[in-house]
Amino acid sequence: MQVDEKKAAATSVYKGTTYYFCAPACKVTFEKSPEKFIGKAGTHAGH
Repeated sequence: MQVDEKKAAATSVYKGTTYYFCAPACKVTFEKSPEKFIGKAGTHAGH
C-alpha cells in the first residue's frame, strides 16, 4: 500500500528512514516488530 506523505495518518522513523502509515494502528504494529516489515519494499502488511 502506498501512503501519500502529506496525508499520512502517522509516521515513524526507524534506522534513519521515515515510514508513513494509513492509520495510527498500523504505526503501532510496525513499531512492535519493524524488521518484520522491512525489506518488503512498497508493501503494507497487516490488514
